Amino acid sequence: MTGVLPVGIADHVIDELLAICGDDGVRVDRPARVNRTRVPAPFRVHRWAEHVPDVVVLPRSTEQTAEVVRLANRERIPVVPRAAGTGLTDGATPLRHGILLDVKRMNQIRDIDLVDRTVTVGPGISMLKLNEVLRPHGVIYPDDPASYPCSMVGGRIGTGGWSLIGARYGHTRDLVMSMTVVLPTGDVVQVGEGGGRKLRKASTGFSLKQLFMGHEGTLGVVTEATLELVPRPEVEFAAFFGYPDYRTAYASTGALAKSGFATLAGVVLFDEWKLAYLRRDDEAYIEQPESLRAVVALAAYGNRDEVTPAARALMRIGRETGGDYLGDEVSQGDWAARHDRYAIPLHGRAPDGQVVPMSWHCEDAALNYSVLPQVREEWHAIVARHRERYGIFDDWGMFAYTNGAYKPWGDYLVEIDVGIWEQRLDDEAWEGWVNCKREITEVTLKYGGSISACHGASREGDVEYVPTELGGAFDVMKQIKRTLDPNNVMNPGKYLLDQAYEETP
Repeated sequence: MTGVLPVGIADHVIDELLAICGDDGVRVDRPARVNRTRVPAPFRVHRWAEHVPDVVVLPRSTEQTAEVVRLANRERIPVVPRAAGTGLTDGATPLRHGILLDVKRMNQIRDIDLVDRTVTVGPGISMLKLNEVLRPHGVIYPDDPASYPCSMVGGRIGTGGWSLIGARYGHTRDLVMSMTVVLPTGDVVQVGEGGGRKLRKASTGFSLKQLFMGHEGTLGVVTEATLELVPRPEVEFAAFFGYPDYRTAYASTGALAKSGFATLAGVVLFDEWKLAYLRRDDEAYIEQPESLRAVVALAAYGNRDEVTPAARALMRIGRETGGDYLGDEVSQGDWAARHDRYAIPLHGRAPDGQVVPMSWHCEDAALNYSVLPQVREEWHAIVARHRERYGIFDDWGMFAYTNGAYKPWGDYLVEIDVGIWEQRLDDEAWEGWVNCKREITEVTLKYGGSISACHGASREGDVEYVPTELGGAFDVMKQIKRTLDPNNVMNPGKYLLDQAYEETP
């Protein structure tokens, strides 16, 4: 893709955007537009130009954002909000060009309230930066995704994000107390519990906050959020156990997750495909003996007086259920490296062992503990068939992560990671990949799961099953979309919500 990219928006619209956001807040140059097209998930390079926005705007405030959206609504121009672009289901990809609204200049920390334990921020701040500022105050915002160093508050809200320590502190939906939202018409509303910005629980009216969790930019733009703060933990305890087979590790995972300790922050089960991938791709920070066929990692966070006795009990449970403790160096080192892996899957290996540029796709279903073994077997079998046929897919293994927000017996984020030799994704291979996704999704639904635990389901291969999963609730989604966004300007083409405009009101 070379040369000057055409801009499909009228000059008078560009002039109005410049008047709203200033000369440094409007970009029509090729690098600015192309760089904001890409997401980490598989991407059809040969069709990249189909998803380049016409213009990038970088507002600094709620007022500027509202003016941009109001203009777009008047002119019927698509608007796609984008934070860090780390989501894996194309939520920030402009399917129909238009305006890409980049929120990263709205990165201010507006208020730190140490009495009521809240912080109010713009959507463009990352969890890493926020917690650096909070460190001297002895508190943290405990939203801890794999993309922790780079993902932003706005994207976390838009995708309904998952936290790696969510079993202790909750996930994004639990930690965001209130939000300022620019609706698709340009109107500005405040949503949260009751009339205040800092209430944890109220009963007045509908609970609208959750409506804007995981909406993938289809219902507006979050321009400010008030977040929960908790005391900075005195102790972070991590323990890794190795097992000779998956079944033993699976049973041990259940025993650990149901131990009932409130300090338990997470329990993760890695299967033999994942360990094999870590070994051959040099991703592991630890040397894993071949006798290990599965690994369980656990972490506990909190005050020393509660974590220390809980850690002793968790160690006992892990060993009594067949686990071989892998040692302090492995446990602490690998847990500390949990964020690094988000950036690693930029390469992979073809079936013949050749190192090739690969992109990363994950299916991140939400599933009950009882069905994990069956789902694992069926998912790997699906990927194996497609890998053999197309030769550009690679099975990077599975893990299951208990969510258990405030209750460590919760259900699981179950993820199978698949590497795809992206540069060979022609139309035939793409269709093969989409069919593979469809089969994986059908297994998820067959076992009573949800298509996505944290990334959303707005990609081809997933999205067509959203009505099946939601049933009559999908009709309610369409009614809400049509009511809030009468002209379908907010991130059109996502979640099959275009159907809302094809039906008679």
